Amino acid sequence: MLIAPSLLSCDFSRFGEEIKRMDEAGADYMHLDVMDGHFVPNITFGAPVMKYVRSFTDKVFDVHLMISEPLKYIDDFCDAGADIITFHIESDSNPVETIKKIKGRGVKAGLVIKPKTPAESVFPYLDMIDMVLVMTVEPGFGGQSFMADMLPKVETLKAEINKKHLDVLIEADGGIGMNNIAECKKAGVDVAVAGTAVFKAENPKETIAKLKEC
Repeated sequence: MLIAPSLLSCDFSRFGEEIKRMDEAGADYMHLDVMDGHFVPNITFGAPVMKYVRSFTDKVFDVHLMISEPLKYIDDFCDAGADIITFHIESDSNPVETIKKIKGRGVKAGLVIKPKTPAESVFPYLDMIDMVLVMTVEPGFGGQSFMADMLPKVETLKAEINKKHLDVLIEADGGIGMNNIAECKKAGVDVAVAGTAVFKAENPKETIAKLKEC
């Protein structure tokens, strides 16, 4: 299990230092939630901020675009240092065009599905992408409660990925911590996004190690 701390839960006044703290604590990826206030009812940060904090770690920048028109901003986030860009199947951009744009920049591409979106919606694109992100909360705000009824979607995706012999990771994001990460792993999650669970922990290094062991 790979652990990707959600920077949405960090102290934004110390953004770079928080990234460094998670790096030293053993994080595998840095998960950056980009929100536009339109696709979701919240605004976070954009490519200029991301570009600035890129220098604080060599770890994978896992960029989750919760924006209405991701295609328009792919170059910006690639230029800012993204290693993986995931965008919502529910967004207004054409999925194939957006995937091709991301891959054309030498960056890994992924699709995201909201809680009410069926797993099958991404099946036509599985052979084009590197990751599927299953939201286990409604996207927009950190600190929400984990929705266990999303795990059957993970199982459905894992079965389809295995059936097609594809190398596609499944990521889960929303309310993940010590009390449910074992369930996530059992369902087929490869990358767990953890926000409050690691940023509010007394010992993030110990917490991340325990999450990986589950």
